Amino acid sequence: MVPISYNLRNLKVRKTTSAAAAFGLALVVFVFASVLMLANGVKKTMGRSARSDVALVLRKGATAEIESVIEDSSINMVINDTALPQPASGPRGVSESVVVILLDKVGADGMSNAQVRGIKPEAFTFRPSVKIVEGRMVQAGSDEAVIGRAIAGRFKGLSLGESFELKKNRMIKVVGIFADDGSSTESEVWADFDTVRTSFKREGYTSSVRVRVAPAQFETYKASIESNRQLNLQVFKEADYFEKQSEGTSMFISAMGIMIAVFFSIGAMLGAMITMHAAVANRQREIGTLRALGFSKGSIMLSFLLESIILSLIGGSIGAIASLGMSMVSFSMVNFASWSEIVFRFEADAGVIVGSMIFATVMGLVGGFLPAIRAARINPIEAMRA
Repeated sequence: MVPISYNLRNLKVRKTTSAAAAFGLALVVFVFASVLMLANGVKKTMGRSARSDVALVLRKGATAEIESVIEDSSINMVINDTALPQPASGPRGVSESVVVILLDKVGADGMSNAQVRGIKPEAFTFRPSVKIVEGRMVQAGSDEAVIGRAIAGRFKGLSLGESFELKKNRMIKVVGIFADDGSSTESEVWADFDTVRTSFKREGYTSSVRVRVAPAQFETYKASIESNRQLNLQVFKEADYFEKQSEGTSMFISAMGIMIAVFFSIGAMLGAMITMHAAVANRQREIGTLRALGFSKGSIMLSFLLESIILSLIGGSIGAIASLGMSMVSFSMVNFASWSEIVFRFEADAGVIVGSMIFATVMGLVGGFLPAIRAARINPIEAMRA
């Protein structure tokens, strides 16, 4: 086995070519890690909106709240189902009306969809994690709204004290900004329940009902509601619902990003391959000396593969560390499930870093494989004469 110190010394001696190859690898790993962080950010942002003790009730067949329509006459049966015990405190359930409106974007040309949730006063009590951080709460029956912290300032009219058009000639004033631990809820506009319904002519109907259900009682409650054909409703765990809501967007981001990273990686691997081929050409006498000292072809091949992997790990570490800076960047795009804009951050975790380093190692193996075979095939006598 050729000592690892030999490989490290060679990388140091050829610092210019080694640095160029490492930089290319670092760039690819940076893109790859950023893609993983972006997809991870979508899932975590949606996941933060979910609570383990909340069930979401929608019309049967609906895949999102904006598609669901539930008659008011069914709400009392859903919230006060006999399968549920009375909660110790707070409301047992809340009904909400969800719509999507088109607004002009700030700092960019064009328009995009924003999700508006019609709420009742008990919505804040039902979601204790939601806090007003600026301004005040909406007054019942008023043409007022509060907006999520993430979406504030991203659309014209969605800033504290400004007004936006909920429906033609129906202006709504923003009186507060709320936060919810960075969840997707922060990408919504919350207005009065009846204001939203009357504006979109949905009197007598609601989009969804959220009910507080202990995890151990969920299946019993689900069976009770879904077996009632009169209701024609379906029940989800809130966590399962938001996981499905994030699937399409995160898969799209992952597929597009990984495709870009793969194309970049081909260039990086070619760069590493050229670097290692040049190293083999310049070190023929060294290789011949190693063979003369008794090192086998396998040892020479393994040594050059190891050198390529070390180079890729150096570049991969730089790229992975640099990608952590993206955690300070927020990004917005239309969620494929709700067709409304959602704001989320690049979020790193151990899986992202480990995946990035494995990707870097694979690039090192592929890029160094052919040069390593070439080095192992060098004739020691001809190499010494050269």
